[in-house]
Amino acid sequence: MSVRVIATGAVPIEASAAPAVPAIARIGLQNFRSYAALQLDIAPAPVVLTGPNGAGKTNLLEALSFLAPGRGMRRAKLSDIDRRNGGGAWTLAVQLATADGPIQIGTGRDAASDSGERRIIRIDGAAAKTQAELARLLSLVWLTPQMDRLFIEGAGARRRFLDRLVLGFDPEHANALSAYERAMRERLHLLREGPADASWLAALEETMAAQGVAIAAARRDVALRIDEACAANAGPFPQARLTMAGEVEAALGAMPALAAEDALRQRFAEQRRIDAEAGVTTYGPHRSDLLVEHAGNGMPAPQCSTGEQKALLLAILLAQARLLTAARGAAPLMLLDEVAAHLDGERRAALFAELLNLKTQAWLTGTDAALFAALRGRAQFFAVADARLSPMERFR
Repeated sequence: MSVRVIATGAVPIEASAAPAVPAIARIGLQNFRSYAALQLDIAPAPVVLTGPNGAGKTNLLEALSFLAPGRGMRRAKLSDIDRRNGGGAWTLAVQLATADGPIQIGTGRDAASDSGERRIIRIDGAAAKTQAELARLLSLVWLTPQMDRLFIEGAGARRRFLDRLVLGFDPEHANALSAYERAMRERLHLLREGPADASWLAALEETMAAQGVAIAAARRDVALRIDEACAANAGPFPQARLTMAGEVEAALGAMPALAAEDALRQRFAEQRRIDAEAGVTTYGPHRSDLLVEHAGNGMPAPQCSTGEQKALLLAILLAQARLLTAARGAAPLMLLDEVAAHLDGERRAALFAELLNLKTQAWLTGTDAALFAALRGRAQFFAVADARLSPMERFR
C-alpha cells in the first residue's frame, strides 16, 4: 500500500492534552474518492478539519470509518469509493499507537475478487480472519448530518447505529450478525426454491436462534447501559431514554436465554410457510427497533425538534464514550462530521470540554474554523481544499 505524499503535518500538542491510546499516528490513503494520495502524520490529540463544502473533509472521515467492521459511515458499495479517472482500487493504511506499541492496519477493496466488492484487511501484515479483529483493536463511533433523520426513518438504521455501539463492548457481535444474516439468507433461499430438506432447514434455524438471541441480548444490554449512563449525567445535553422494542428482546426479559433460544427456534420452524410466501423472514431480531425519548419532557425522539434530536444523538454517543473509557481504559475514536454548526454556544463548549476530558482523538469537520476556536492549542487544525491538507498555524 505505497502512498504518494500529498500533505504532511504534525502539530505539537501539550502533553497534558494528549489522549489515551489507541490513537491514529499515521494515515496513508490512495484512490479514495477525491483523494489520489494522502500521507498524514499526526499527534494523538483531537483533529479539526475545516474548509468549504466538497473539499474532502467528509471523505477523509469516511476513510477512517473503515477501521471499523462493515461498509463505512456512508454504507457505499466498495467499488463506488474508487477515485474517478484514476489509479484502481482504494486502499487505507494506518499506524495505530497503542499501549503495547504501534500496530499497522491496512484495508481496501480487493479488485481481483469475483464481485469486486470484497474488502481486504491486514493487521501487522497478516490477513485478518474476520472484520471483528478491527473492533478488538479500537472502538469507533461517528455522527454525520445524514444521521439527523435517524429517529424518523426506518428501524434498520437505528439497529445499525446500536450495533456499532455494541461492537465497542463486544467485538464478537460482528461475527454474530454475519452468521445470523448468512443463515437467514440461506434459509430463505431454500424456502423459496422448495421443497427444502427439513434437516437442513432445522440446522440453519438452530444457527439463527443461537445467534439471534446473542444479538438481541447484546443490544438489550448496551441500550440499558447507555440509558443508565445518560440518566447519571447532568449537563446541557438532554438525557436520552433508550429501550429495545422486539419480540426476542421481550422474551429475554421474561425467561432465561436458553428458553428464549428454544422459543425462537420453534417460531422459525412454525413460520416456514409464511416466510416462503412472503419472501422475507417475518420474525427475529432483524426486525427489532431502538426507541429513544427525551427524558426531560417525555417526548419520543421522532417528535422532538431537529436540534433536540441532534442533541439526543450526541448525548448517546458521549455516554457511550464514557462507558467505553471506563470498560476498555481508552476512549473510542470519534468521527464528528459538521457537528458544531448546529449547536448553540453552551452545547458546543460542553461538547469540546467532554472530548478533551475523555482524551479521545476526535475528528471534527466544519466550514468555519472560528467555531472550533475553543480548541486552539489543544487540537490539531488542518485546512482542507481540493483533497489536500495544510496545517493552520494560527490555531496552534
